Amino acid sequence: MKFPYGLSDFGTLIQEGYWYQDRTDRIASLEEAGRQLIFLRPRRFGKSLLLSMLEHYYDLDRAGQFEALFGQLAVGRAPTPLRNQYFVMRWDFSLVQAHGEVTEIKAALHQHLNDSIHDFAQRYRERLPDEIEIHPDNALSSWRSALTAVSQTSHKLYLLIDEYDNFANKVLMADRDGSRDRDQALLYGEGLLKTVFKAVKAAAGGMGLDRVFITGVSPIVLSDMTSGYNVGKDLYLEPDFNDLCGFTGAEVETVLTQLAAEGGDWSPAEALATMRTFYNGYRFSEDATESLYNPTLSLYFLDALRRHGCYPHRMLDKNLAMDRNKLVYIARLPHGEDLLIDALSGNDRVLIPELVRRFGVEDVLRAVKDQPFMASLLYFYGVLTLAGEGVLAKLVLRIPNLVARGLYVEHLREAWLPASPRREAAQRAAETLYLRADPAPLCDLIETGYFSVLSKRDYRWSNELLVKFAFLTLLCDDRLYMAVSELETDRGDADLALILRPDMRRFQALDLLLEFKYLSLKELDMTGEQVRALPRETLATLPAVAAKLAEGAAQAADYGATLRTRHGLRDLRAFSVVAVVALGMMERLVWRAL
Repeated sequence: MKFPYGLSDFGTLIQEGYWYQDRTDRIASLEEAGRQLIFLRPRRFGKSLLLSMLEHYYDLDRAGQFEALFGQLAVGRAPTPLRNQYFVMRWDFSLVQAHGEVTEIKAALHQHLNDSIHDFAQRYRERLPDEIEIHPDNALSSWRSALTAVSQTSHKLYLLIDEYDNFANKVLMADRDGSRDRDQALLYGEGLLKTVFKAVKAAAGGMGLDRVFITGVSPIVLSDMTSGYNVGKDLYLEPDFNDLCGFTGAEVETVLTQLAAEGGDWSPAEALATMRTFYNGYRFSEDATESLYNPTLSLYFLDALRRHGCYPHRMLDKNLAMDRNKLVYIARLPHGEDLLIDALSGNDRVLIPELVRRFGVEDVLRAVKDQPFMASLLYFYGVLTLAGEGVLAKLVLRIPNLVARGLYVEHLREAWLPASPRREAAQRAAETLYLRADPAPLCDLIETGYFSVLSKRDYRWSNELLVKFAFLTLLCDDRLYMAVSELETDRGDADLALILRPDMRRFQALDLLLEFKYLSLKELDMTGEQVRALPRETLATLPAVAAKLAEGAAQAADYGATLRTRHGLRDLRAFSVVAVVALGMMERLVWRAL
């Protein structure tokens, strides 16, 4: 088997025998859905391959290749009447320079459109009665010339637009100083991008353009160009198209079984469990019944299995690491980090009345950012996903999987524990726990320094979250572990489980389970000075502390039994950890090993 990691050309994929998860059965549904469609998904979620598949299907110049390209696929067995009936033109706005002066960006957009129109003219020169005239400084005039040529034939045009919102997303992540005029010139009022989409809308009014399919990441630009392009139909929340991009669990299981037949020292069942933990969890429709695997990350994993016979060393593909910029942007907004912490808590604390589906760039840059706004933006970026309904029919949003959770944890760790000797000490303390099941160095570090860092930040910490986040941000290491907060077990939710990746069991690291409890100074009837003066061993014998340790130990024993069975663990080390907390400040940590 060959996996098309990083390959988005459908023709190459099919002709060179790469594995392809068939989505051609959706072509008929897409035709019925409308003539001008808008489909949004996060970065690297298979949108470009989808467009390439549509291009090869509808292109009249590829009619002779239909059997070779589609004969073994669903649509090849039941093609629609529109197969190979269109001139196809494709614009890819991700190729357009989105920085520099306004005149430079405008020139880059005109150049890209002109290049696309020139390629179109060359590809169809034998079919077009008139030569298409390219206007170097005015691509919309070139567009009009192409439409005129097409209208003189018996076929119509299908326009594919990839990354329509590229400008807006780059604007959001950029330095804001001095860029207002640029944004207005490109996006607001009669800005260039709006003018382009007005020209697309006009072309569909009898000028030879019959169908349009637009992809992007977020709906940020839709409001800005509504009056210019108000004919597009949104598909991105439709349940019928929830899995138009992405893989289902059954599809991943099938390909792992097939791949295992080629050999390799790995278990399909363990590989599926690992992929489910790291890559599954995306739901893009409120009515969807099944969650999806990120396709790029899945192909990254499967390709490593095929080529090396083992899992990739890092579960996060470096090409997706830039998605951390979205978290940085949200974190810098007022109460933005509060939202990230709510999402990481694992207690369904991110609740919004509905997704914000229409907001312009001006809104994103300058409007008040409430939780529905920020959570909706993270949903479109793929770092939150739909997870059902909560109180009063509100939408529940969750972090979809461990890769996305790792992005959150890494951001918070870097913000709270910047590069310093303390971070190196934290790494050494974590490794002592991993190797020797000794939490003393880590607890010492948390007591003496880390909680003073957290207490200075502007959060209304609950005591439980304060304890859990200290350990979570210091112990998350996807090179070795599936570090899962609020891991569901048969008997409840474990606070923090560090389960070794199956491919890392050849090393000496231990499986770990930590259950956290806390006590206030008031419950102990002691002052902070008195608590800090007691040795840990003495503190652990106090009746209130001993009771909490016992409560945590009982829960850890129950959860541990489920984890041992589920993962086949023979040496799970479990701990009950009790923190003494006063007004968001950590005084002491004590623990009991089971």
